[in-house]
Amino acid sequence: MIIPHSQLDPETLQNLLEEYATRDGTDYGEREMSLESKVANLRRQLESKVVVIWFEPGEESVNLILAEDIPRDFPGHGEAP
Repeated sequence: MIIPHSQLDPETLQNLLEEYATRDGTDYGEREMSLESKVANLRRQLESKVVVIWFEPGEESVNLILAEDIPRDFPGHGEAP
């Protein structure tokens, strides 16, 4: 399910973005970026709806995914989150 970023407490959103930006395997290309830059980029992607916060209830996990990768069987697929 999609969790609208605007409904999260600002501190919770910040923590989520920082945690995601520092995960092993998160690739930002060849140049090094500061944590602040990574978080700012993620925040812009959320605001422009390129990326959404995805909660997987069965796994009790939260992830950021591309909006285009929302599962096709998700109710409301194709609608703006």
